[in-house]
Amino acid sequence: MGDISKVNPQVIDVINQVQQATMAPQVVLTSGAGKAYQSVAQAAAIAVQDAADALRNATTIASTAAGVAMAQFLATGDSRYKEALTLAQEMTKSATTDFSNIGTAASTVLKSFPAG
Repeated sequence: MGDISKVNPQVIDVINQVQQATMAPQVVLTSGAGKAYQSVAQAAAIAVQDAADALRNATTIASTAAGVAMAQFLATGDSRYKEALTLAQEMTKSATTDFSNIGTAASTVLKSFPAG
């Protein structure tokens, strides 16, 4: 039986090569930059998703308000309900602008972040 305390030199060589391939400073730097980029990309995607939810919610509220205002205007002829319709349209326009601005900002941040 051979001496089991000795390690085959080929095994040691493989371990050294793996360490060099995965732990070299440039590899670690590039890997870290890639992970950071993925985190920023995920944060940007979440911001855009949240903006889409906010847009959806605002348009739902505005549509409901417009429907109620229109029904009241048709029932009463009171012109103050026209103002509610205008406000509902402005709410939708504002939410759409916010969505666009958030999407543009997220895209700008992601494009300017180093990918690694």
